[in-house]
Amino acid sequence: YGTDREFTPQNTMQVDVAYLCAGTLIAAFIYYLLTKSHDYFDNKPIPSMAVTPFLGSTGRLMLKCCSFPDFIESIYNKYSGAKVFGLFDTMMPMFVLRDPELIKLIAIKDFEYFIDHRPVFGASDIEHPNLIATKTLFTLTGQHWKRMRSTLSPAFTGVKMKQMFELVVECSEGMIEFYRKKGAQEYDMKDLFSRFANDVIATCAFGIKVDSSRNRENEFYKNGLEIANFTSFKMLMKLFGFRLFPDLMARFGIDMIGQEQSDFFSKIIKDAIKSRESGVVRPDMIHLLMQARQGMLKHQQQEVEQNAGFAAVEESEIGRANSTHVMTENEMIGQCFFFFLAGFDTVSTALIFLAYELALNTDVQEKLRKEVEETNRTLNGGSLTYDSLHKMTYLDMVLSESLRMWPPAPAVDRYCVKDYVLDDGKGLKFTIEKGAGIWLPIHGIHHDPRFYKNPKKFDPERFNEKRRLEIQPGTYMPFGIGSRNCIGSRFALMEVKCIMYYLLLNFTIERCNNTTVPPNIVNGFSLLATEKPIIVKLLPK
Repeated sequence: YGTDREFTPQNTMQVDVAYLCAGTLIAAFIYYLLTKSHDYFDNKPIPSMAVTPFLGSTGRLMLKCCSFPDFIESIYNKYSGAKVFGLFDTMMPMFVLRDPELIKLIAIKDFEYFIDHRPVFGASDIEHPNLIATKTLFTLTGQHWKRMRSTLSPAFTGVKMKQMFELVVECSEGMIEFYRKKGAQEYDMKDLFSRFANDVIATCAFGIKVDSSRNRENEFYKNGLEIANFTSFKMLMKLFGFRLFPDLMARFGIDMIGQEQSDFFSKIIKDAIKSRESGVVRPDMIHLLMQARQGMLKHQQQEVEQNAGFAAVEESEIGRANSTHVMTENEMIGQCFFFFLAGFDTVSTALIFLAYELALNTDVQEKLRKEVEETNRTLNGGSLTYDSLHKMTYLDMVLSESLRMWPPAPAVDRYCVKDYVLDDGKGLKFTIEKGAGIWLPIHGIHHDPRFYKNPKKFDPERFNEKRRLEIQPGTYMPFGIGSRNCIGSRFALMEVKCIMYYLLLNFTIERCNNTTVPPNIVNGFSLLATEKPIIVKLLPK
């Protein structure tokens, strides 16, 4: 059996040295992996930002030292003489485009080279039963994304939006009735509008009715808040992990959506599907997804699209292509989660900052209220209609300007799927290698005086009938640009306009002592959000 080995101080020292050497080698290897490509931009004819090991060029964001909009605007302005510059987002080289012609080149003309988003929520091509966020339209890649986009696109036409409009009106009227009874009070706009957005998503995407203004602790709202909390430490650690090791995170089944929330919403969707299979018909997204699952959802050639607004994006040929894909139940669940994530945070954020600007710009608010009251007179005091909503030109101007100043996504990305030679035709020419990323710095472009005179001024007249024609393509992107733009822009605009119509018909939005000017934007990698609530006073008319 042998004898026990006696450990002397010399043996112990040898073991300690061995562990130290092994640890040093492992640390050195990890350091090499994380920094080996940091000279990537050295042979490119463009400027680039300094790099910090592990954090890349975005350390200030990862360490929550500044907000995402401020970071984008500061680096955008730093390289004011360049059409494009480079940085590292953790380990990935990113090309930041400052030129609208290059933006159109990459996002539209040569889209096939940049068809994907980078895997910020994990790798979408890895199967695991816990993964939902990686199976949504936003995260799907290549042919899988094309197939899903063309399958879903017919659900977001103007005709389909019109069918769901009554559900949005019902939520709007219910919320306004509740707050009118409370009289003049100060309100946290995030709380107010996130509850409204929650109710709209519940009825339009999940096929259930909730009233989050009255039933403030309903499970749908509570679980939704948990999913949309992108600023928690746990979520930030996940996002950091997704950026560094997307494949590894996916293989371990680590999803952006927590298991409890996943189980809760999956059950709602499965119950709704069973209800529809028994013959229940309702004009909502579940119904449209059921049609898509049966191969019955197609673009209709005779559909005439109404002008949904200046900010609405046009569907590409990819989206308009006929799809033969039959959706699975899990794919339906994934897309419903996508609708929730896109609708809950983006819509409530757009409303928060629109209300904020109206509180500060009382002349704009009064002019808009006149249009609202005139529309109400044409309806003889009845409920708002889809057609009447789209005739309100000043409302569209005001919302378009608010989205320019406060785009919910400060930047959007693209991922290079095959080597691409960027050539501006004026002497700038270099290769973007497969695996590199692109940033379209929306917040920076929206605040560039080259494209918008006095960009910090809230001026809806930029979008009047004459001046909107002067806006250069590729310089206004609140819902993205090109084939991977936001599929739900029409629905989001319809929702925001509808509740704002009812709000201004019934209330005056006033600045109060608790209104923080300017708003404190949350630090870190996050969509547009505030550190402290934006509080305004609602005064019933």
